[in-house]
Amino acid sequence: MRPFSAMNIKLLMSLSAAMLLSMIHTSCKRGPAEEPDFDKTRAFSYVRKQVEFGPRVPNTEAHKKCSAWMIEEFKSHGARVIAQEFQPTAFDGTVLQGTNIIASHNPSASHRIILAAHWDSRPFSDQDPDSSQHKTPVDGADDGASGVGVLMEISRNLQLSPLKKLGIDIILFDCEDYGNDGGEMESWCLGSQHWSKNFHQEGYKADYGILLDMVGGKDPNFSQEYYSRQLAPRVMDKVWGIAQEMGYGQWFVNTAGAPIIDDHIFVNKDARIPMINIINRPAGSKTGFVHHWHTQKDNLNAIEPATLEAVGKVLIRLIYLEDADKI
Repeated sequence: MRPFSAMNIKLLMSLSAAMLLSMIHTSCKRGPAEEPDFDKTRAFSYVRKQVEFGPRVPNTEAHKKCSAWMIEEFKSHGARVIAQEFQPTAFDGTVLQGTNIIASHNPSASHRIILAAHWDSRPFSDQDPDSSQHKTPVDGADDGASGVGVLMEISRNLQLSPLKKLGIDIILFDCEDYGNDGGEMESWCLGSQHWSKNFHQEGYKADYGILLDMVGGKDPNFSQEYYSRQLAPRVMDKVWGIAQEMGYGQWFVNTAGAPIIDDHIFVNKDARIPMINIINRPAGSKTGFVHHWHTQKDNLNAIEPATLEAVGKVLIRLIYLEDADKI
């Protein structure tokens, strides 16, 4: 993901205002009794497992092996899994072997929520202070694996406490981070671009979506990303309201965030599904992102299990409130 340019902002402001009216906002209530308990230790173990494969750069053995493991893990949770393969051409002319992974719980439900993250890692450490590392792939413990770890633990919870009426589609987008630094926004987020124009099933619909990106750092600052607020305000109000009710208001802050290029942009723009982005944007950061962003320091040392737990518990609360028609 990258910060937005003025051209990007002008382009996205042309999106239909109808999307802003697509959600019905009601007040938050406490979660139902069947709400399961998110396990931060298990979520961290899912992050660690991804990192152990090595950088998940498309066209590498680590990428292939991690994909196979995630697919089998979701299946073990009772999810219906679809591997959507695609072959985009990256900005440098490389043809990538990409796989979007869609794990669906309660697939027959008509009302659905998307929970998403990207699972690939950046092939370049182009923000590393050591220029000799700029062509070295990133472990992506936070930038990629943290969001996936949270979603895999949520998937396990959904098996333990099945939903009655709501359907959840966990979508892991591929080829998000193989973008051109300083280039066109379309060089990024290749997996979400493909999925948004080629749904995994004909006639697919979802009420809304939530994207997780870099949700594992210590003392996060989840500000309200600009286009999330503009294009899916009802969703943001739900999530931030629950987080603050649960005592996470110091992390889920009511501060306007800058616009960024990330997978949610293409889901909003091309799939026409309102989606927000939960992403850690530390105040005063020179890059606008966490200090380990696109560097060799994006390893397991960058991960704080308590942050994974906060994000996971907020989403679990949201899911089971929605399933009980209490939000």
